[in-house]
Amino acid sequence: MTEKTFTLTGMTCAACAATIEMVVGELPGVREATVNLATERLVAKTEDPDFDWDQVIAEVAAAGYGASEKTERGQSAYQAEKAERQARYQKKKQETFLALALTIPLLYLSMGTMVGLPVPDSLSPDLAPLNFALAQLVLTLPVMWLGRGFYQRGLKTLFKGHPNMDSLIAVGTGAAFVYGLYAIYGISLGEHHFAHHLYLESVAVIISLIMVGKLLEARAKGQTSQAIEHLMNLAPKKATVIRYDQVVEIDTEDIRVGDIVRVKPGESIPVDGEIIAGQTSVDEAMITGESMPVTKAVGDTVISATINQNGSIDYQATRVGEDTTLAQIIQLVEHAQGSKAPIAAMADRISLYFVPIVIGLALLAALAWMIFGGKDIDFALQIFVSVLVIACPCALGLATPTAIMVGTGKGAEQGILVKSGQALESAHLVNTVVLDKTGTITEGRPRVTSLHPQGSWTEQELLQLAASSEVGSEHPLAKALLDAAKEAGLDLLPVTDFQAISGKGLTARYKNHQLALGNAKLMAQQGVDISSLASTDALLAQSGQTPLYLSSDDQLAGLIAVADQVKSTSQAAIEQLKAMGLTVVMLTGDHEGTAQAIAAEVGVTEVISQVLPADKVQAVERLQASGQRVAMVGDGINDAPALVQSDVGIAIGSGTDVAIESADIVLMHGNLEDVPAALKLSRATIRNIKQNLFWAFAYNILGIPVAMGLLYLFGGPLLDPMLAGLAMSLSSVSVVTNALRLRYLKS
Repeated sequence: MTEKTFTLTGMTCAACAATIEMVVGELPGVREATVNLATERLVAKTEDPDFDWDQVIAEVAAAGYGASEKTERGQSAYQAEKAERQARYQKKKQETFLALALTIPLLYLSMGTMVGLPVPDSLSPDLAPLNFALAQLVLTLPVMWLGRGFYQRGLKTLFKGHPNMDSLIAVGTGAAFVYGLYAIYGISLGEHHFAHHLYLESVAVIISLIMVGKLLEARAKGQTSQAIEHLMNLAPKKATVIRYDQVVEIDTEDIRVGDIVRVKPGESIPVDGEIIAGQTSVDEAMITGESMPVTKAVGDTVISATINQNGSIDYQATRVGEDTTLAQIIQLVEHAQGSKAPIAAMADRISLYFVPIVIGLALLAALAWMIFGGKDIDFALQIFVSVLVIACPCALGLATPTAIMVGTGKGAEQGILVKSGQALESAHLVNTVVLDKTGTITEGRPRVTSLHPQGSWTEQELLQLAASSEVGSEHPLAKALLDAAKEAGLDLLPVTDFQAISGKGLTARYKNHQLALGNAKLMAQQGVDISSLASTDALLAQSGQTPLYLSSDDQLAGLIAVADQVKSTSQAAIEQLKAMGLTVVMLTGDHEGTAQAIAAEVGVTEVISQVLPADKVQAVERLQASGQRVAMVGDGINDAPALVQSDVGIAIGSGTDVAIESADIVLMHGNLEDVPAALKLSRATIRNIKQNLFWAFAYNILGIPVAMGLLYLFGGPLLDPMLAGLAMSLSSVSVVTNALRLRYLKS
């Protein structure tokens, strides 16, 4: 499946987005077309390798909108796009203020005499009606010119059979303007009563208010993309590289794989790479969430956007441009912000038919008042314009994408990468969280937890000899012993004749002493009596720790306890999940005893142990078959099938690429407390979307009957078209503002 992203122009409401989706989706070869009104992006997918993407641009243009392929990425492309967006906003701002500057005197002129304000005799509707009318026309025409986009887009889409919000405004204000011209003609013939029924001020006020609403909406929408901007700014714009023995400063985007990059203390690391000279400590909190700096030396990898702290290093670039860790995070966030949640489908379907229905209702109401209500054309026109203006489905189209943009952006700032709107929606329905043990609840690597020397042996001697015996071994337990010896500052001894014994341990020689290091079976094989440590062994087994015995010349030297320790945040995270009303299940390939010990330590009561990777999938399937909505949290290759099978797959970001690729949500910091935070984010975002949709629907459901004259029918007021324009603008701004509240969500 191939997909391309296009930048769209000319969209103003949900009907626009739905129309583009429909026309592009109907192209032969297009498998799926998704439009996001908030980001103004179209994502089209096809399985045809020879598909002509120019067809998409042509089809969008034919529907009355603009499309261009979004090819460039990176900081400079983003900054150029931001600058262009800012320039459009400034132009829109100038045009809006100019429209208001013309509309305010127009409103004073048209309404002044009604409320007792002084108006010159030469512009009085009673003393100089033609001057009064022509002055209004002179002030109205420039406002219509400033709002010409409504007419250009609206009439084009109307004639093509895909009317949108602009069509409603164009038809409504256009009808009022034509009536105004008719009134001026009537005044010129001496019918001066027309001076009080011009409706030109309505045209200008409606256009100006909607321009104000669009300006506020654009400003608020700009704030929804702040998370992407924040991520972009983490990488430095410039970098120092060594080329042809010359130290030069270049744009970060110009770094190539293989370049030698020099980073001084306090600078951000521009791209991913491997250190070839120098040593330092690096603040990797942005990627890993680890607050303590990580020591780095020759051979270690460094990650883009992390901060070099106290040493100068040279490193070879291994991943640049779109391949860097930071770029991939940004791509994930952009993809999520451009995607749709299933909850948006209902609004999309409604908006496609909404505008034609509204035009029909406006005509029906106007004619009904004239035919059955005995009203004149002035009254009918007011009804017609009010219905068209108040019914614009802008709020409907912004309800879902703005909340998803802010929600996923907020998650990214916390190290929670949600891959799609669908994942965000699915997560709020989860009622069971399945946690892998190794690397998820635990740290994923064994550590020495205690030393139990026997006879004259000391702890130091026991650990030093055991670690020396493991030199060259790739076994995780060997690494635990070597790490412990390194932390204790112990030198390794020259051990020889190393021999691994499968499933039991190893034998070796130190000077003239025969050594054996391994489990109880190895000690029995070597004829070593371990009864003095039987009670210690039993206690260790109960707490899920692995005992390693060391003997020298068939005499027990002692026992070393090794365990995969529970992460410091695991217990608190599991308590939070339970407090949220969720069932927590631990799933592991470990033995029952070890699994139960870890579960008891962190407060999990449901344990599924001794499972193969394929069995993990079946365990998830069984939970789903019993009616559970399952979130699977894992970090390893063996978790990938279960992550895919679950309703929501959550990968611990410190885990493998396979797990991260298979998951719907990635927790960059590897912190289990981010699981409840991700689920809370999902719940808050979906709650926000539902609030937005409710108010968008409620506004239209209540507003349209009022505009049609329902209140007037029962002795109430008639909705003025100018108030309808104000209400319509405020509805869109309120939806975007409500979505922006998610930025202040506390995890």
